[in-house]
Amino acid sequence: MRFDLVDLKLFLAILETGSLTAGAARANMALPSASARVRGMEEVAGAALLVRRRTGAVPTPAGEALAHHARIILEQADRMRGELSRYGRGLKGHVRLWSNTAALSARLPQDLARFLARHPEVDVDLEERPSREIAPALRAGLIHIGLLSDVGDISGLETRPYGEDVLVAVLPQGHALASAARPCFADVAALPYVGLTAGNAIQHLIEAHALDLGLPLNYRVRVNRIEAVGEMIQAGVGVAVLPTADARRVAARMRVETVELPDPWARRKLLVAVRARDRLPEFARQALDALDGSASC
Repeated sequence: MRFDLVDLKLFLAILETGSLTAGAARANMALPSASARVRGMEEVAGAALLVRRRTGAVPTPAGEALAHHARIILEQADRMRGELSRYGRGLKGHVRLWSNTAALSARLPQDLARFLARHPEVDVDLEERPSREIAPALRAGLIHIGLLSDVGDISGLETRPYGEDVLVAVLPQGHALASAARPCFADVAALPYVGLTAGNAIQHLIEAHALDLGLPLNYRVRVNRIEAVGEMIQAGVGVAVLPTADARRVAARMRVETVELPDPWARRKLLVAVRARDRLPEFARQALDALDGSASC
């Protein structure tokens, strides 16, 4: 049975994106070519690999088996490229890394910039994902490295600290809560709120805790940029809760005040996680080592 690496990468891209069209785009392939490759794989396998629905494509049992072996084969190919890259200049490594919003807003860009400057032979495919998606992706072998919080299920993963994600309230300058004694999240959640757009991981977390308190957020407006959140708060539209790195950036440019929340859930540990360091290709191990959790966030 013969499948080449292009076939395997395409098939996994289809499963990860949930559709043939999006999978073809991720694999940098025209849709007719991708469809032909899938048909060819099904002919070789002697079984259907995908069930095509209006909502997308899902794997059959045979497709799930193929995906399992495809991840193992591609992982081994990555390790081979990483090890051979020490002997030749023409080979490049591609690190697949998913990060939650907090790490991406804090030190990760600086750490990656230093790593990439030192390693021109390595590329990084970086995606922002919620922590609840990162751990399963690591266990399934979809990515090499993940940066996530410690509040979810991290069983079966090797982890080390990467700092803290502290959430703070961002208030208009002179707001009464700024001078209150340790205002908590319930105090903030009861006020008119400026939120980020639906789907943002931090916003999802804040909404969940507000609902736990029986205080669904009273959105005045939802915007898609941290800077826009700050502009709205500065104008007195409402309040918000943001990670410390984002709040500092807003406070440095706008007339707002920040207050650290005392609620235990508002202080989370950030972790660097992998499935197993000794199974990573050489270039991914180098990237992992560059994410040094000893520095301050």
